[in-house]
Amino acid sequence: MIIGVPKEIKDNEYRVGIVPGGVEELTAAGHRVLIESQAGRGSGISDKEFKDSGAEILPQREELFRESEMILKVKEPQPSEFKLIRKKQILFCYFHFAASKELTRAILKTNSVAIAYETIRLNSGEHPLLTPMSEVAGKMAIQEGAKYLERSMGGKGILLGGVAGVRPAKVVILGGGVVGSNAAKTAAGLGARVTVLDVNPSRLRHLEDILPKNVITLVSNRRVIREEVADCDLLVGAIYMEGAKASRLVTEEMVKRMKPGSVIVDVAIDQGGCVETAKPTTHSDPVYTKHGVVHYCVTNIPGAVGMTSTYALTNSTLPFVLEIARHGYKEAVRKNTAIQYGLNIDQGKIIHPAVKATFK
Repeated sequence: MIIGVPKEIKDNEYRVGIVPGGVEELTAAGHRVLIESQAGRGSGISDKEFKDSGAEILPQREELFRESEMILKVKEPQPSEFKLIRKKQILFCYFHFAASKELTRAILKTNSVAIAYETIRLNSGEHPLLTPMSEVAGKMAIQEGAKYLERSMGGKGILLGGVAGVRPAKVVILGGGVVGSNAAKTAAGLGARVTVLDVNPSRLRHLEDILPKNVITLVSNRRVIREEVADCDLLVGAIYMEGAKASRLVTEEMVKRMKPGSVIVDVAIDQGGCVETAKPTTHSDPVYTKHGVVHYCVTNIPGAVGMTSTYALTNSTLPFVLEIARHGYKEAVRKNTAIQYGLNIDQGKIIHPAVKATFK
């Protein structure tokens, strides 16, 4: 199979869809790998490193799309790329279709095959291609939240961990999954008072066992969310629903009750956001203030740390790339249920049940 890896063009996206080690594995298996020139620059990988690993470097994105049977990306195709996608071409990347009717319509119109990283699911229930980036996003949510709590950044001027004799910040995390647990670990490590909310008592028991004692857990419901949000300094939205839009758990009225200068980091913004006042932002323009509360809603948070994120992601994607390349997507879907869950759109038809339900 001919696999093309274009340079990412989303705002401040520094990741790339493959690393030299992955190129070696694919070429050793008899596949061709085409890489757009400078695609790896943001992750510290030169064209020479890719070429030495067996890749062919193409200067033109148009040629890469034209020749490739499978396009391997990180983020969803951008509007300028829609016209380059060919009928029956396999697209393997993050899509988050539920958050964008425009993207869904555009991919349907191309009659291509969209396999989404975020919905690939193992029999254990784990999302192996979401997990590594969720770890990064959870840790970065606290890093960014702490920064925007600074007075010069529009926040209330509070140090996350406080100092002797001064109360530390209160961090509330909605969701105890991979994002939430990594956010809690990072915030607790900095000395914050941390509360994790989740609907699953078993998950909360697990978090109680593994997290420090400055983290408390609460079973989530409307009343608890309302009370905890009103009292927090930093709110992290860490909700994920496979293939579907995130539930808007935090209403605009709740945001209005937050103290001026508080910060919201909505990591769920890729799936539409779990805060009613959240709207997508970029690394170039990451925040806005509404009702006196700073909102950070960047849709590709891990893209800022490309060197870490690329290797973490491609360690997990490569086995699936090899399988799709070896068998073709139809046989790979038949043989591997994880890839079957990943198939969102197949030549003009929505396949994934949650995406179907979102757009009725």
